[in-house]
Amino acid sequence: QVPLEESGGGSVQAGGSLSVSCAASGYELSKYCMGWFRQAPGKEREAVASIARDGTTSYTDSVKGRFTISHDGTKNTLTLQMKNLKPEDTAMYYCAADTRSNCHSRGDFNYWGQGTQVTVSS
Repeated sequence: QVPLEESGGGSVQAGGSLSVSCAASGYELSKYCMGWFRQAPGKEREAVASIARDGTTSYTDSVKGRFTISHDGTKNTLTLQMKNLKPEDTAMYYCAADTRSNCHSRGDFNYWGQGTQVTVSS
């Protein structure tokens, strides 16, 4: 079990920027396939971005060019940098991890954090 913990959520106005991070004490996250998901009230949890063990990244179309997923090796954290935020980005954001080389969809991940709330006001 990888104890993922998200941090950095909050509230921001549309057009603003925010970063969320994920850490797991005692685990080197860069050795895992990692992803960010989000779930808005009444909606399904959806994939936002993922980073494979070889560093290859992928993004859902709605966030391409606005969000960046990356590892911070010095802090051993996974970060999702979000800019030009829109009200439709409002959701609980979840960090996920798995030992496989590539992972994209919800079923690819075995380890999940508890989530951090991101709220974007218009």
